[in-house]
Amino acid sequence: MIDIQRLRVLRAVAERGSFNQAAAVLHLTPSAVSQHIAALERSLGAQVVARSTRGVTLTQAGRIMVGAAESVAAELVHAQQQVDRLSTGRTQLTVATFTSGGRILLPGALAELTAAHPGTVVHVREGEPEDSLPMVRQGAADLALAYHFDGPLPGLPGRSSTLEWTALMEDPLHVVLPEGHRLACRDALDIAELAAEPWVLGCLKTEAYLRRYAGRAGFDPDIRGTTTDYFFARSLVAAGLGISLIPFIALAPEVPGLRTVPIRPSAPTRHIGVAGIGHRRERPQVATLIQALQRQAATLGER
Repeated sequence: MIDIQRLRVLRAVAERGSFNQAAAVLHLTPSAVSQHIAALERSLGAQVVARSTRGVTLTQAGRIMVGAAESVAAELVHAQQQVDRLSTGRTQLTVATFTSGGRILLPGALAELTAAHPGTVVHVREGEPEDSLPMVRQGAADLALAYHFDGPLPGLPGRSSTLEWTALMEDPLHVVLPEGHRLACRDALDIAELAAEPWVLGCLKTEAYLRRYAGRAGFDPDIRGTTTDYFFARSLVAAGLGISLIPFIALAPEVPGLRTVPIRPSAPTRHIGVAGIGHRRERPQVATLIQALQRQAATLGER
């Protein structure tokens, strides 16, 4: 039989990348962590980590067992919630969300949820997809409102398969310029037409995405400023620092003195959706919230 404590140790090693760092988190000695991993490998008859001077990496067997460890941890959290509901008579629901999606999509959806299930205690936790999706896998959140760009959902390789993804909407990025800019009167722009412009960006992921698209268009963008807030980035555009690349849902509230211009296809786009785990999505409160988010996204897409 597989020891749950050894799975917990393996998960910490996978998250931290070394026995020493895992030991610090678990309040164990590195020797104790090594002994737990060795015992797990003996019980499985397979190596779960590859050791080197630069740390440890998971083997294929290790990735399978980390996925199992997350599932076990999540089920224990879910079981505790069910027991709490028996004693308190109240259901708890935790939603993780990225900032701009949460600000636009979540309030209306939560209003529908609380109207349909007034006894539900809702918790909202803010986080980017690379943080919120592991929260769902580990049972710390029931759902994650998240996004991804061209590639797959963010997460550790081979560990996103436990998540079920419901697409909500496409969120194309737009160019934001001062209203007196020479290109502000255009109905649409090619990214190549912006090669000589300075840029101010409201998200590190947007910077990486811009560099990818700019590289395809044959230029290296001149980035003058980076922030973690799209409204701040647009304020800097209004101050004349540069132009910006902003997702559609982050264009409100309006900043005076700016013009927004779409990018011609194929435009850089965020794909927004909601992620949850299998049978937990069938809980009435979870299903209600997913449907409410779908309605909110559909309404937004009609604007």
